[in-house]
Amino acid sequence: MTAVVKGAPVLNDVTFEDAVQTGLTDVCEVIDNGSDAVGTILEWTSPEFQKTFSISDLIISKGQGNFETIPEAEKRAYFLFQSKCDVVSKELNLSPCSMLLKKS
Repeated sequence: MTAVVKGAPVLNDVTFEDAVQTGLTDVCEVIDNGSDAVGTILEWTSPEFQKTFSISDLIISKGQGNFETIPEAEKRAYFLFQSKCDVVSKELNLSPCSMLLKKS
């Protein structure tokens, strides 16, 4: 299992320093995605992250930003997030602020 954190502080996302402070690095491999973008724009991420992403059998992705930016193509991905805006809520036929786990 590999946990992925942000390459630099953005909004309230976890960085590698946070992973060390919380002990996450003691229980699994942790890499950063090499990016400070909201969500995960694959072209803006590091080669190490892109390789890990491409060979992963299962991806559990947290946050609406990732739902909006990670392509659904050929990946077994699950998105865990709260629909925080009317556009996403309407697209998914949900009430605003709904919590969900959605398969790609």
